[in-house]
Amino acid sequence: MFERFTKAARNVVKGAAEHAERGGAGSVGAEHLLLALLDREDTRAAAVLGRLCPAERRPALVAALADARRRAGLSRADSEALADLGIDVDAIVARVEGTHGTGALSGGRRSSGRRPFSREAKTVLEKSLRMALARKDREIGDEHLLLALTTAGGVVAETLADHGVTHSTVEAALTAPAPL
Repeated sequence: MFERFTKAARNVVKGAAEHAERGGAGSVGAEHLLLALLDREDTRAAAVLGRLCPAERRPALVAALADARRRAGLSRADSEALADLGIDVDAIVARVEGTHGTGALSGGRRSSGRRPFSREAKTVLEKSLRMALARKDREIGDEHLLLALTTAGGVVAETLADHGVTHSTVEAALTAPAPL
């Protein structure tokens, strides 16, 4: 599948692996793909993200991802569902971190070497192919990765939506003429 990726998309995948390694994650997740997309400049996805989530709003997006990582990857919807059952996720996180240290629930393991892609990240990569095919594009670009992230569900899609980056806003930005 990677042979169909553009250079920009390959650089995102490589950047995601680097983010996972720097963060000590056991695997490359959808979150790492998003962080790598945010690093890009002069690509279709970078232009779309620049319009939908300008640089001054990005620290809030990155902080929301870090907060979700602290909660072991639980989305806000997951936390609310557990709260309805009487389970206070924030209290559990605080207690675990009090005993085992900050980030104890992030699932990271401090090993070196290649990290596998998580099931969620693999789903994003597969969806990016479907996005390219649906748009009748011959290659998979970083814009297809962004589109796939918006539809993958979970923490990353929720965080993007909270910051105005949804499948429909990305589609609209991709089809709109570029600003002068």
